[in-house]
Amino acid sequence: MSVLSDLSVSVPARDGPRIVGIGASAGGLSAMEAFFAHVPLDTDCAYVVVQHMAPDHPSLLGTLLQRVTALPVSDAQDGVVLLPNTVHVMACDGALTVVRGCLHFRAAHKVPGLRGPHLPIDGLLTSLAQDQGERAVGVVLSGMGRDGVQGLQAIYNTGGLTLAQQPDTAAFVSMPQSAIDAQCVDVVAPPQDMPARMVQGLKMPKVKAALVQPSADAEPIDALQAIVRLLHQQHKHDLSLYKPSTLRRRVERRMHVHQLPSMAAYLEHLQTHPQELALLFSEILIGVTAFFRDPLVWSDLAEKVLPGLLQQPRTGPVRAWVLGCSTGEEAYSLAMALQEVQDDLAKASPAHKPWPVQIFATDLNAAGIAVARKGCYSAQSLAEMDPVRRDRFFVPYDGGYLIQPEIRSMVLFAQHDVIQDPPFTQLDLLLCRNVLIYFNAALQRRLMPLFHFSLRPAGVLVLGSAETVGRSQSLFAVLHPKSRIYRRNEQTLLPGSVDFPIQRSLKARAAVQELSVPMSASNASSNLQSLADQVLLQTFSPAAVLVNATGDILYISGRTGRYLEPAAGKANWNVHVMLRHALRAQVAMALRQALQERQPVVLHGLPLEGDGQRQLQVTVQPLQEPQALAGMAMLVFKEVAAPGTAGSASALPNAALVDELQSAREEIQALRHEMQASKEEMHALNESMQTANEELQSSNEELTTSKEEAQSMNEELQTINGELQTRLDDLALAQSDMQNLLNSTDIATLFLDNDLNVRRYTEQAVGIFHLREADVGRPLSDLASTLDYPQLQTDVKETLRTLASCAKSVVASDGRWFSVRIMPYRTLANMIQGAVLTFVDISAAKALEFRLREAHAAAPPAGAKS
Repeated sequence: MSVLSDLSVSVPARDGPRIVGIGASAGGLSAMEAFFAHVPLDTDCAYVVVQHMAPDHPSLLGTLLQRVTALPVSDAQDGVVLLPNTVHVMACDGALTVVRGCLHFRAAHKVPGLRGPHLPIDGLLTSLAQDQGERAVGVVLSGMGRDGVQGLQAIYNTGGLTLAQQPDTAAFVSMPQSAIDAQCVDVVAPPQDMPARMVQGLKMPKVKAALVQPSADAEPIDALQAIVRLLHQQHKHDLSLYKPSTLRRRVERRMHVHQLPSMAAYLEHLQTHPQELALLFSEILIGVTAFFRDPLVWSDLAEKVLPGLLQQPRTGPVRAWVLGCSTGEEAYSLAMALQEVQDDLAKASPAHKPWPVQIFATDLNAAGIAVARKGCYSAQSLAEMDPVRRDRFFVPYDGGYLIQPEIRSMVLFAQHDVIQDPPFTQLDLLLCRNVLIYFNAALQRRLMPLFHFSLRPAGVLVLGSAETVGRSQSLFAVLHPKSRIYRRNEQTLLPGSVDFPIQRSLKARAAVQELSVPMSASNASSNLQSLADQVLLQTFSPAAVLVNATGDILYISGRTGRYLEPAAGKANWNVHVMLRHALRAQVAMALRQALQERQPVVLHGLPLEGDGQRQLQVTVQPLQEPQALAGMAMLVFKEVAAPGTAGSASALPNAALVDELQSAREEIQALRHEMQASKEEMHALNESMQTANEELQSSNEELTTSKEEAQSMNEELQTINGELQTRLDDLALAQSDMQNLLNSTDIATLFLDNDLNVRRYTEQAVGIFHLREADVGRPLSDLASTLDYPQLQTDVKETLRTLASCAKSVVASDGRWFSVRIMPYRTLANMIQGAVLTFVDISAAKALEFRLREAHAAAPPAGAKS
C-alpha cells in the first residue's frame, strides 16, 4: 500500500559496522576503481562488492581493486563476519547475501530455482535492507539492465542511504538510470565523489536533532502546511489529513539529502525547484507490501471467513476492494486465497457452484499501479511463498515470475484517492490494512461510515494489526480480534453520517460558484431552460444505447428492457449478444453499414416479441463529434403502431417479403457465425504470436545478460593484459640488465637445464665452445670445446646429484688455462633447474706460477756452498 514510511518502526540494535553493498556490471571496473581510490581508511564501514560474472569464470576483481586502495580486499566467503574497513568481493557467479552481519554465499549451480537472467545485485541489497534496516547503504554503478533497482528500493523504504552513479559518467547508463527513474536514490554523483557524499550522508542522522530544534515548533508547522499546499497544487491530492509527524519525517529526509538547515529553507528550495516536488511526493508514497503478509490474518481469512462468504446465495460476483494495494501483492494474495478456497469447496461438494470474483485494487501511487498491472515479480518477492502455491499461480518470466492469467483477470487496478474519490460499493470484502495508521483521527472517523456503506449486509472488513474501528463499534462487530477482522452490523446510518467525497467536491464547487458568480435574471433563465430540457429528455426521449465499433455498450439511456436482455453465462455487455433474437441480424448489418458509410441507417418494421400490435424502428446514428465520441454509434429504439392488414390481396406479397426477409436473416446469421469463427482463429493466432514474442524477448534478455557478463570479463582481461604487458616490459629490461652484467664481468658462463641442454650462454663462452644461437637446446655432449676436460659432463651430473659445487683448473688447446666452476642452478623458489658453468681465464696466473716453480727449481738449496 502507499503509505508514509515511518522511520520509527522498531529495528533491532546493531553494533557492527555499517555495511555498504556495491553493485556493478558492464563498465563497472573503472567506476569501482575510482570509488575505492577515494574511500577513506577510517569510515568504519564494511564494503561488499557484487558484479555480474560469467558462469564458471573466476574473477580477478579483488586483485584489481587491491591496487587502488589500502583497505584489505578479499574474496567473499560463506560465513565470514563483516569487519570495519574491509572489502569483500564476490569472486564467482552465485548469490551473495548478508544475514546478521555475516556473508552467505551460494554458487550459481547451488541456487535453487535459478532460471533466466540472474539478479545478484538485487539479492544482496534486498538482504542488506532486511538485515540492517536504516543502517544499510546501497550503491549502483555502471551496467546494463535493471539489476539493483529493487534492492535500492528496499533500502530506500527502510530509511537507508542509496547512491547511484551519475549517468553521464557511466560506460553503460541503464542500471543507474533505472534506479534514478524509480525515484529511490538519495545521491547521484560521479564514482570518485561518492565516498565523500556517502560519509556526509551517514552523518546526517547524528545532526538531525541539531538541524530541527524542538523549540521552534511554530515555524516548522507553518512551513509544513505550506509544503502540503504546494503538493496539493502540483498533484491534486490533499495530504493535510495525514499525520503531521509522519509527514515531517519524510520532509526532513529530503532536507538532509540537500543539507538544508530548516524546513523553511526546504520550502524555498521547493519553490525554486519544481522537480523536487515530484521527488517529495514519491518519498511520501512509499509502498510497503508483500505476498501473504501476516500469515495469521490470511489463515483466519482462508479457514474462517472466505468459505462462508463464498457459500452465501448471491446473484452476482464476489466483490472485494483492496485499499492501498501498492504494487499489487496483497490484491493478488486475496485472489489466490479465494481461488484456493473455491477449489477446496468444489472438492468437498461437487455441487458447489464457483462464483466469479471481482477485486478492485486501488492506490494513490500511479507507479505502483503500473507495476501491479504487469503482474511480474522477482524471485526474491516470492522467496517466502510456498513453492506449491508459487508453481500453481505463477510462471517463470524475465528472471522472475508472472502471475497466471486466471488470477490476473480477477483483479482490476485503478489509481484512487480515498479522501477525494467515490468509494466502491456492494462489496463482500474490504481490505484496508496499514493505511489508517497514517491518517489523523478525524479522517479515520470519517472513513468508517463510508466503509460501512460500501459493504453489503454481513460484509467483512479487514484492518491492519495496529488499526481498529475506533468509535464506530456500533457499525462493525469483531470476528477475529488478533487478525483485526470485522463484520458489518445492520446498523442504520443517520442521514448525513456518510461523508461522500463526491458530495464534498460538489459542495466546494457550488460554494465557489456562489461566491464568484452572482445570480442574475439571465442565469435564472438559463437554469430554467436547462431544467426543462432535462425533464423533456427524461420523459419523452426514446430509449438508446451508445456502442463502440465492436458493439460494446458504453452508455444506456431510458428503458431498454424490451429490446436488450442479459445473455446467459459470463457477463457480456456487447449489443450483438444482448439484443433480442429477432433484432440481432438486421441491427448488426445496419451498425456495420452506418460506421462504414458514416451515414445514419434506419430500420423499419422490426418485430417486437410478444406484441403483435406494435413494431420497432431502430436508428443507427454514427458519431463524429464531439471528438471523445468519434468512431462510436448511437442506437435509438422507437416503437410505432403496426399497420393494419389490407386483406388477402396484400397478404401474398407480404408473405413473399417475409420469406425473403427470413432467408436474408439466415444468410446474415451464417455470415455472423463465420465471422465469429474467423475472429476466434485470429485470436488464437494472436496468442501464438504473443507467446513467440515473449520467448524471443526472453532470449533477447538472456543474450543481453550474457553480453553484459562478457563485457565485465573483457574489462578484467584488458586490465590483466595491460599488467602482463607491463611485466613483460620489466622482464625484458631485467634480461637486458643481466646480459650486460654478465658480459661486463668478462667471465664465460654457460647455463644448462636438468637434461644438460644449453639454456643460455655469454659472449665469452663462444671462444671456448664455438656456440651459435642455434645451439640453444642442444646437449652438452654435442658441443665441441677447446678444453682438455673429458670429465666435464660427468662432473656436471655429479654436481646435480650431490648439489655440491665443483672447481677445477683446465688447460685449453690454445694453451690458455681456465678455472672451471660448476654450481647448481637455483630458482627464487629454491628449486634446482640445471647447472651453471663459469670459465675464468687464469692463464696469466698459471704463467706466473710456472715461472715461480722454475725459479724455485733453479735456485740452490739453502745452506749450500758455492
